[in-house]
Amino acid sequence: MPATPLPQPPEVRGGIPKRGPLNALENASSAAILRVLRVTLHTGFALLLAVGLVRMLMSGGALRWVWAAAAVVLAALYLAGTVLEKRHAEGRTVVDPRRYSVLWLGLVTALWAFLLAGSADFAWLAFPIFFLHLHLLPRRGALLAIGLMTAAVIGSQWAASGSPVPHAAAVVGPVLGAIFSVITGLAYAALYREAENQRRAADELRRTREELARSQHEAGVLAERERLAREIHDTLAQGLSSIVLLGRAAGQSLAEGDSATAAARLALVQQTAADNLSEARSFVRGLSSPQLEGTTLVEALDRLCGRTETDAAAAGVSLRCRLEVDGEPQDLPQPARVALLRAAQASLANVREHARASTAVVSVAFLGNEVTMDVYDDGRGFDPGAAGGAAGAADGSGFGLRSLRERVAALNGTLAVESAPGEGTVVAIRLPVEEP
Repeated sequence: MPATPLPQPPEVRGGIPKRGPLNALENASSAAILRVLRVTLHTGFALLLAVGLVRMLMSGGALRWVWAAAAVVLAALYLAGTVLEKRHAEGRTVVDPRRYSVLWLGLVTALWAFLLAGSADFAWLAFPIFFLHLHLLPRRGALLAIGLMTAAVIGSQWAASGSPVPHAAAVVGPVLGAIFSVITGLAYAALYREAENQRRAADELRRTREELARSQHEAGVLAERERLAREIHDTLAQGLSSIVLLGRAAGQSLAEGDSATAAARLALVQQTAADNLSEARSFVRGLSSPQLEGTTLVEALDRLCGRTETDAAAAGVSLRCRLEVDGEPQDLPQPARVALLRAAQASLANVREHARASTAVVSVAFLGNEVTMDVYDDGRGFDPGAAGGAAGAADGSGFGLRSLRERVAALNGTLAVESAPGEGTVVAIRLPVEEP
């Protein structure tokens, strides 16, 4: 089944994407013009065919029923092509009528020529058919066909007049009509192309927005995963590690019959578990560390040093930890306070569990427009290049340095690790802050 002569306006072609107000207004205007032209073309074709059929039947010719049958066939063919293309444009059929459009146009033109041979009253039906040629054929082919059809109209008018010489009106009328049809058809084609360009641009914009939204969603998911990974490593993982060590130490004390020491270590297990629970609730809500609530960074770091000594002693490790402060303490922004506390927690946990150190020092310096923190230990040291891999060890133990770097980099700070086997370790952090 053939395609309809004029394509559907963009707003009925399978659903219109969302647009901005200006684009929607422009496209609605173009679609309204296309719809008016489409309806006018179909209405004109039907009226001109009906007028020609009525006048031919009224003429009383011997073959008028043959021409009438041809007119009915032409109407049915035209209607079938229009309906099929409309259904295809709305997505209600999978049959693509465009592949049969030229064949359909040839049949319509042939039936019109047959009717024209029987009655000159069908001559004016050529003008809506001109639009079909302009839309479905290449421009040169369409102009050639229009020229031949115009000549046929002039010939039929001349033959119907019975005059040996065609009247000027019989020539000028069809020629002017053909010219008008060509100009209107070309203007319609330009308008249709503009509407199609707007539709394609809107589709591309919609796809771009969908891709951007999808990438932003994925980035947000990854960022949240990184945040949770950092918080789990710097709080829950360290706390659980302390609980394991304290539990082992308590078990050893019970095996040795030292119930008082075992009770003290179990009390530390309970306190550590309670602290971990508070930390878990805090970072799930995206809040700051409970250890910073109602206190300063210096006070939180001082308590951390004391807690580190206590946990180390409970685990049977002799470790001295002290805090040194240089400069007048500032009221730092909350993200900077959390980052520094988390860095100190992770660094001291590594000292307690891996460094085999006897001394650890946390040095904080307030330098006006920046704050620095160094965590030093006199332990066995390590190779920073081997421990700072992006992926870390399979058990997750290599995640600490990468996590610290990401946390500090998010605040435009820097982190440096100085260490070597047998020479201790220094973790140095610098964060820019606003001057007081």
